[in-house]
Amino acid sequence: MSKYFHSVILDSDKCTGCTNCMQKCPTQALRVKDKKAIILDERCIDCGNCIIACPFHAQKAATDGLEKLEKFKFNIAVPSMTLYGQFMSTVDMDVISQSIKDLGFDFVYDEAIGADLAKIIIENYLKRNGDKTRPLISSHCPSITRLIQSKFPALMNNIVKIESPMEISARLAKLKIKEKYGYEFDEIGVFYITPCPAKMTSINNPIGIKKSYVDGAISINEVYLNIYKNIKSNANKEIESFMSGSKESLKWAISGGQSEALDVSNYIVVDGIENAQRIFEKIELGKLNNVEYVEALACTGGCVGGALNVENPFIAQNNIRRISKDNKANITINEKYAIDLCDAGFLCWTEELKSKDVDELSSDIRTAFKKIEKINKLVKLLPGLDCGSCGSPTCQAFAEDVVNGISSIDFCVFNKNHD
Repeated sequence: MSKYFHSVILDSDKCTGCTNCMQKCPTQALRVKDKKAIILDERCIDCGNCIIACPFHAQKAATDGLEKLEKFKFNIAVPSMTLYGQFMSTVDMDVISQSIKDLGFDFVYDEAIGADLAKIIIENYLKRNGDKTRPLISSHCPSITRLIQSKFPALMNNIVKIESPMEISARLAKLKIKEKYGYEFDEIGVFYITPCPAKMTSINNPIGIKKSYVDGAISINEVYLNIYKNIKSNANKEIESFMSGSKESLKWAISGGQSEALDVSNYIVVDGIENAQRIFEKIELGKLNNVEYVEALACTGGCVGGALNVENPFIAQNNIRRISKDNKANITINEKYAIDLCDAGFLCWTEELKSKDVDELSSDIRTAFKKIEKINKLVKLLPGLDCGSCGSPTCQAFAEDVVNGISSIDFCVFNKNHD
């Protein structure tokens, strides 16, 4: 079995052991040992919070470069809906698409088209399953889905089991090019221009499907300057008209945009992983059974808050809202066509999502209970400051690390005398 791919990686040479990343990690996936941060792979959900938090740029995303386009005969760019918000709202969407194409792509396919299809499929999914399971939870954000997988496995049945607009767009784009030019799927490269590392992870370790139709992810911050330069040079040129999705789907880039587009009135929008965890706890307790739908996003503000963006997320939100007002969709989606594709397994999940019990202390229940007793005893002896000086994010996590043998009680600077 191959090692699980993570897109968030650490450059140890740049790391100073400052603990900023550890304190900001929502899943306690980071520790500091010997003045260097380490990532606990089984806990990491590739949300990118550590990338934003690190002042020394030691945390980064393992994404692709434009040189990977050379592997394919025909290359398609699927720009994240977030990308449009990185530029002033006065910049025409066609100019942005042309400027992306000029990076070396043969075709540009708007992710909002995938969102338009996703909207139809989600609404159909709500009609079919909404009375059986409440609330249903969006599968748009891969970090949220992996959070549920590892921390809230009881809620896995609540997830809407359809693919993301990124994946839907990749499949439809490949199908279009194959039909038009005769290329085989493996000759067509689809590259997502991503605002976050979690999308890269979902390409290499897809959720709900065996293999992703996306062949790589290029971070927005890597190509932003080149796109910006191309926008400048294309500003006064006559350019082609590109296919675009609806103004409603374009707003999926910002928190609440997806729910506004859906035909649903009783919904909750939550952004930021810590906030999402609080909502999921309430769902587990059965306190939100009256709610139809939960749109949960890992990044504050939605995808515009992703770690690989360039523009301030609040400015990007405003840009998206203003662009969406003027956006004229030039493609229509047949509702029956979208539902039939899902029923055929083309746009919906085909694989079961399995839980990842990252907090399991032992497969033997007696051993696990003994460890719990030791952890509880140790927690009472600790100061409860959650200072991080020991190299663990909280006193509770430190007690677990000590009992599991990956840390020592001597690392607590406030407690020097223990039995």
